[in-house]
Amino acid sequence: MFENKKILITGGTGSLGRALTKRLLAEKVDVIRIFSRNENKQVTMQSEFNDDRLRFLIGDVRDLPRLQRALEGIDIVFHTAALKHVPIIEYNPFEAINTNVIGSRNVIEACLSENVDRVIGVGTDKAVSPLNTYGATKLLMEKIFTTAINYLDKDKHKTKFISLRYGNVLGSSGSVIPKFIEQIKSNKKITITDPEMTRFNITIDSATDLIFRALKNNIGGSILIPKLPAYKVGILKDALLELLNAEDQSIRIPVRPGEKYHESLISLDESRNVYQNDTDYLLYEPNRDVTTPLPNEFKKIILTESYSSNKVSILSKNELKDLILKENLIQM
Repeated sequence: MFENKKILITGGTGSLGRALTKRLLAEKVDVIRIFSRNENKQVTMQSEFNDDRLRFLIGDVRDLPRLQRALEGIDIVFHTAALKHVPIIEYNPFEAINTNVIGSRNVIEACLSENVDRVIGVGTDKAVSPLNTYGATKLLMEKIFTTAINYLDKDKHKTKFISLRYGNVLGSSGSVIPKFIEQIKSNKKITITDPEMTRFNITIDSATDLIFRALKNNIGGSILIPKLPAYKVGILKDALLELLNAEDQSIRIPVRPGEKYHESLISLDESRNVYQNDTDYLLYEPNRDVTTPLPNEFKKIILTESYSSNKVSILSKNELKDLILKENLIQM
């Protein structure tokens, strides 16, 4: 799937971009171009990976001409670049629109211009019935990816635009686990909104596995969604306290602007277009891309309720402790 391929990762110095790079370097890729705007992270990543197949390009998805130049000769694009922190985006909504929406449009325009083979757009559960600006911008990213086929000249373009959704990556930068760990280690009070709040759970390796499955399925205009467990924020806090042998000094704080109590990966309104196999759901509308047949492994189903984090299997405290240790999320 990757042999002799030229690959570009937008936001390539982020947590997901780095994990993708590590996995791809184990394949027989020809080149991986890391496209991001963070100079310091590029220097650090270049030193850490030290592989002649890597190219580091300073750039921003807001800059279409720069994207077009970066995409020359590229076969596969992983679009991971985004502004992601809910409270910051609530305060800076125009900037999120410029990056998450207009930047994603630029990725589409540049990929069409350079006739890229396949493009994977990385989405989020917050795009489902969005309550916050971040979710709304990622919903628009999904929409323009799934409808990009409308801009294809079948005789000229071969590009397939494929989207995926998943929940919070366990231990990713700015997420709840590193925040709780920092508060515990600094002997600060743990700030928690509601212990019963739930979130979908996915590890960084599972996220990269999902991306590879989306690429393998190769269904333009589709959205691939993993079947995930979830955790309660209160149970996660208790697991971290036990692992760090610390006393509970948590305090309740108000729910942040735009924050949901439970996240959804599929809304009830989307249920008529859901297919599934053993590991994933697929949102697929046949009229979106009639040139790509649905893989036989996906079977049509009807969901009777939304696919929500409070309606799936909830990880126990011991399961969370085992997962945190396995993922090496606590640096002692």
